[in-house]
Amino acid sequence: MTRVVVIGAGVGGLATAARLAAAGHRVELFEQSDVVGGKLGRYVRDTRDGVFRFDTGPSLLTVPRVFADLFAATGTTLEREVDLVPLEPLVRHVFADGVVLDSSSDAAEFDGRIAAEFGDQAAADWRALWRRAGRVWDASWRHVLRSNMDSPLSLARLAWRAGDLAAIAPGRTLRGLGRSYLADPHLRMLLDRYATYTGSDPRRAPAALVAIAYAEMAFGGWYARGGLATLADALLRRCEALGVHVRTGVAVDRVVTAGGRVTGVRLGGGVGDEVGGGVDVAADVVVANADALTVYRDLAPNPHRSARLAERSLSGFVLLLGVRGHSPALAHHTVFFPTDYDAEFDAIFGRPARPASDPTVFVTVADDPSVRPEGSEAWFVLVNAAPQGDDETSVDWRAPGVADTYADRVLATLAARGADVRDRVLFREIRTPADLEDATVTPGGAIYGTPRHGLTGLFRPPNRGAARGLYLVGGSTHPGGGLPMVALSAEIVAARIGPAAS
Repeated sequence: MTRVVVIGAGVGGLATAARLAAAGHRVELFEQSDVVGGKLGRYVRDTRDGVFRFDTGPSLLTVPRVFADLFAATGTTLEREVDLVPLEPLVRHVFADGVVLDSSSDAAEFDGRIAAEFGDQAAADWRALWRRAGRVWDASWRHVLRSNMDSPLSLARLAWRAGDLAAIAPGRTLRGLGRSYLADPHLRMLLDRYATYTGSDPRRAPAALVAIAYAEMAFGGWYARGGLATLADALLRRCEALGVHVRTGVAVDRVVTAGGRVTGVRLGGGVGDEVGGGVDVAADVVVANADALTVYRDLAPNPHRSARLAERSLSGFVLLLGVRGHSPALAHHTVFFPTDYDAEFDAIFGRPARPASDPTVFVTVADDPSVRPEGSEAWFVLVNAAPQGDDETSVDWRAPGVADTYADRVLATLAARGADVRDRVLFREIRTPADLEDATVTPGGAIYGTPRHGLTGLFRPPNRGAARGLYLVGGSTHPGGGLPMVALSAEIVAARIGPAAS
């Protein structure tokens, strides 16, 4: 029986641990936080009006088949473990000129909405782009998303069809693709937003990211009653039922190696009662569900690999608001766009980086009585932000007054766009990139590790580590960020490790 240690109980770590335990391995999982979930976090606020519950990370589940496969492989069903609700609309887009466009997983319905707002030609343009996006998704699903990608050569060796390569268009940007298909500026802006799903600038992100838009709209968007964090709860239950030894509040200082192969991990201080700092735990295989930069800078130092991961993706500035009353103009997800989208990217990815003065604001308000008291709403407000740091590519979100001042700016921006909630706020909690860095040990609080920029943006750090027996899983590694991609990375890693020897 192979001894496996998993570092980190984010979705990737939990999913890998469950798959490996189901395959007969003896699995121990160490999580430095007191709770599981990683970036799929929650915040609970008990007030005199009642209890508010917030997802502090992902708020939308797409491609549910990936999680259906995961739960089936570990002895249960997705429907039994998580109460999913389809969203309609998927996202409400509110543009600076007052135009409102609701996206939908019903292609004909969305086509009609585009035609009604922008005309028949705009709808025809979107249909043409949609056909292209479908080809990109199909090619990615066949060749990339469930395959080992240890280097760019891995992609070159695949049995590509000429049409697949033409659809993915290596070297072309998402912005360029949108401009070639879409004449309407609203639709161009809508497409650009999908680059931010990977922490990237659409002007530099690969055109292949159009597959993200396709996956969201083709397979639908889903909410889990009680919040998306219930998905982490379900994965923890699977791990425990399969015999995974889960230890929270236990940090791992480094991966121990000998002769180029992992032999275990060394635990850090501030750990649980049964172990102490400096203790080595033997393992034949180590799976790191941590940012790839953290792995190669701190856990298994490799200067060559860490140097290639220095550029950080964007992060998020978050407000968690308890709000009195009801907001009928909002959908479950509502995006408020600025007049000048490029100014936002110039601020976040500029040198020096700075908070965007007129940012896109993403608001999630779940119509779910289990997450808010009667007569109130729980608002999750997200703004794209530069990562935490003290160099020209980052912002020092810890500096006195920076977070509170920007929170005021975000609320004022919402007010200017027709969603003034300031006189209805019962409380507000601020989560900056610095807070995310502290909570998840993610350098800079960069949500997606490295951004997907340029030709290298097609490739993420490989799942196979620099030492034999070391594997990486999660949103900073192949195949990328977002809940379905993270679950696929767990599937890839578990397949590479294989079943336990009988």
